[in-house]
Amino acid sequence: MDIIFYHPTFDSSWWVENLQHAIPGARVRVWQPGDDQHADYALVWHPPLEMLRGRSTLKAVFALGAGVDSILSQMKAHPDMLPAGVPLYRLEDTGMGLQMQEYAVSQVLHWFRRFDDYQRQQAAGQWQPLAEYDRAGFTIGILGAGVLGAKVAESMVQWGFPVRCWSRSHKDYPGVTSFAGQQQLPAFLDGTRVLINLLPNTPQTVGIINAALLRQLSPGAFVLNLARGVHMVEDDLLSALDAGHIKGAMLDVFSKEPLPVSSALWQHPRVVMTPHIAAVTRPLEAIAFIGKTIASIESGRYPQGEVDLVRGY
Repeated sequence: MDIIFYHPTFDSSWWVENLQHAIPGARVRVWQPGDDQHADYALVWHPPLEMLRGRSTLKAVFALGAGVDSILSQMKAHPDMLPAGVPLYRLEDTGMGLQMQEYAVSQVLHWFRRFDDYQRQQAAGQWQPLAEYDRAGFTIGILGAGVLGAKVAESMVQWGFPVRCWSRSHKDYPGVTSFAGQQQLPAFLDGTRVLINLLPNTPQTVGIINAALLRQLSPGAFVLNLARGVHMVEDDLLSALDAGHIKGAMLDVFSKEPLPVSSALWQHPRVVMTPHIAAVTRPLEAIAFIGKTIASIESGRYPQGEVDLVRGY
């Protein structure tokens, strides 16, 4: 089979070598402008329009990450970018679930043990033990309950926190209270002390974390954004922090990346940031997933991970 590969930053030669080793009979080449030769599969990240357009013989396209934003956004202007009938797959986990668990647990425990307050006391030269938070009242609310949301919820349950999730449809995860649909969003927010965002990027979720939503969280709540920057109205978050309703925020993603130096988020004393590193593609696990999925397609089965182009995930 013939596989074309494109990623603007990955070491392409490493991927070609390891894909050919992992997938028997695969001939893998790095796509270059003007390459319109036959391909059975395409592995891409932020692909140029001309790479996929017109390739009706493709059996599948794989996005080399958990999100498919760049492909779907281009398809709005160019609906024929992905030929009709060609399935699009995303990397559902491939090590990202564990990374998200590590990130979320470390930050939730940081807030729960009041290390943020102790850091401020240290800066002020204060030595003062603080009252502990009540674990039973430290409710974790997870926006988005897909593969990564489920992993984070599982890790929070293990630490004994009350955990709830909100998504498009009801979920049945052990120890997690499930809310679904727009009508149940207020009930999900009421009583949530830590809001963790792991929603997919769709037209319905852009700007969802806004002033109206933040007001419905418990006073002194915390916000952890691990999904996409477009979900957050950053000015609304800053206002909620300044008003004291939101006590702290940890942000890994932003509406513009890299974050402009002019952003007030850089200097805000109750905001901590990382440069979109919460969960990155683990190459060997990604290759194993791709190889397994291709084997399923070749045998006529319908593997997991296919993106619903209407829903956007």
